[in-house]
Amino acid sequence: MSRVAVLGGGRSSEHDVSLRSAAAVAAGLRAAGHDVVEVDLARDGGWATRDGAPVALTPGGGLLGCDVVFPVLHGPFGEDGTVQGLLDLLDVPYVGSPVLGSAVCMDKLVFKDLMLAAGIPQVAYEPVHARDWEADRERVLSRVEALGLPVWVKPSRLGSSVGIAPARTPEEIAPAIEDALRHDARVIVEASAVGVEAETAVLGSGDAPTVSEIGQIVLTSTDPDAWYDYEAKYTPGGMELRIPAPISPTAKARVQELAARAFTLSCCDGLARADFFVHGEEVLLNELNTLPGFTETSAYGKLWEASGVAYPDLVSRLVALALERHERERAQAF
Repeated sequence: MSRVAVLGGGRSSEHDVSLRSAAAVAAGLRAAGHDVVEVDLARDGGWATRDGAPVALTPGGGLLGCDVVFPVLHGPFGEDGTVQGLLDLLDVPYVGSPVLGSAVCMDKLVFKDLMLAAGIPQVAYEPVHARDWEADRERVLSRVEALGLPVWVKPSRLGSSVGIAPARTPEEIAPAIEDALRHDARVIVEASAVGVEAETAVLGSGDAPTVSEIGQIVLTSTDPDAWYDYEAKYTPGGMELRIPAPISPTAKARVQELAARAFTLSCCDGLARADFFVHGEEVLLNELNTLPGFTETSAYGKLWEASGVAYPDLVSRLVALALERHERERAQAF
């Protein structure tokens, strides 16, 4: 078994969720027999062990004598390739996608453009850049309104529904864009999609991933305007994951095919959660999340459990994949 450093917390607005995910991962690794060292990343960027001792980082020096690192960090400064680059400099294996895959999937506009170039079906979208909004907002609004209503306004580089707002009337679009621009200078506005909101989990190396059973996200709120926001994702009882999702065998095969293809195209590795909209036989990719939540309400572990992989086995397999990738990469000449 391995000595594993589990990173939790971080500088993003998802700090608290990350700590919960990290605690669950640490428990799963211990159940699988691994030696776990928990490292907390403070909101100001400092690293410390669970007993409060500061962690010193030396390039090429590894991390606390651990064999591998499991970064359970959501959002900027953790899921976007920054920590992955740091771990590369430390020369320590780590779970999850490398720098490129992490950065591509974190940036919704880059990801959507890549999928568009590859012919992957997805909802229509429009980019909004702060400089264009300041220069000619009427022109921007005209492009956005052409998507139809409602639309979904999102910061390009945040996760867990932070900064996202629906705009159901023309009057709601500008305030939603203004709010999203407070989080990111690049915003994406997406057309609305109908049908089943489906999720599946991807596991494996970038060129040969395995895809789990498919689940349907069902909100428990009786509010007709409710949507899959931060509270629904992370409040116990806020959503129900129904496995298997009520979609046809043809649509199921299409979801799994597109999940694996998008995973490979995005240079992902280890794990990802793929989100879709399914309406009859039409399947639209929404996004890939390279470090999905591992809390008690998170879909990734539940999807693999429904596919026959217990949680301790799942996190242990992710550690093994990280070690295998590191060994392959060290054999390459730079």
